[in-house]
Amino acid sequence: MAGIGKNIEEAKKLLDANKLVGIPTETVYGLAGNAFNEDAVLDIFRVKQRPSFDPLIVHASNLDQIRGFVKEIPDQAEMLAQELWPGPLTMLLNKKSVIPDLVTSGLGTVAVRIPRHPLTLALLNSLEYPLAAPSANPFGYISPTKAIHVNEQLGDAIDYILDGGDCLIGVESTIISFEGKIPTILRLGGQPIERLKEFLGEVKINEHSTSQPAAPGMMKSHYAPSKKLILNHQSDLLKKYSAAETGVLVFGQMHTEIPVANQYVLSATGNVNEAAKNLFSAMRELDQKPDIRIIIADAIPNIGLGKAINDRLKRASAE
Repeated sequence: MAGIGKNIEEAKKLLDANKLVGIPTETVYGLAGNAFNEDAVLDIFRVKQRPSFDPLIVHASNLDQIRGFVKEIPDQAEMLAQELWPGPLTMLLNKKSVIPDLVTSGLGTVAVRIPRHPLTLALLNSLEYPLAAPSANPFGYISPTKAIHVNEQLGDAIDYILDGGDCLIGVESTIISFEGKIPTILRLGGQPIERLKEFLGEVKINEHSTSQPAAPGMMKSHYAPSKKLILNHQSDLLKKYSAAETGVLVFGQMHTEIPVANQYVLSATGNVNEAAKNLFSAMRELDQKPDIRIIIADAIPNIGLGKAINDRLKRASAE
């Protein structure tokens, strides 16, 4: 298994040798490697078993570093960068050749962000290159929000995990593109749309998943437990399972017909931010219970981070 600790120098030494390291962010833990080095990037795809047509997000320490590997930063993107970075927002920008095509799956745009986590920002500031860092989990599975999650899934394939505690937000970053006249949200995430509209006015939302994504995290089936997950209680599938075989992601009050041990309360008070923080840990815990055969998820209000939670649940339930 990988070593776990807060040693930035150890993480830097491994990254400088083009090895991979688990890193914390405010959203989820990432599997990081030198974004300028094709061998390190290839290793990310190998360790995650990620298809090469699914591009990676590049994490940088500051806006000046980003200017070094993108061709331009549009005015709206510049404004958002000044207001919302570091933070859970990823922007799709035209790349320079220093970013290998492997990172972007051959696309001319690269997904970039500055993460809001003090340990990872300190690590990024110690490096002479940005980090390609998708979520630190096997492709398609639940994203990790604790260092131990990374170790359970990828610890045999990497040497070190930088332990930054539990992720504060718990769902991946929002991804936005500026290629059209109106900015387009390509992936719902940790930066609520309502906040983006405060700065941009009108935004479009891409409602369609794809097998040839233009940005990370756009696959139809993703973030999924190994067990079947369905949304709400409106399914004939439930007739096939007993209460003892059913797990529930609860939003609000618990269900009297399901054993308490089979329920994970995302937020007893109906707080969507608290629910987002608990989502992936709850999915993972229910997925690991040997007696549970199916997981159902309560309805989440489609406001704020609730939109990102519903997006993840929809993808987790996709065939």
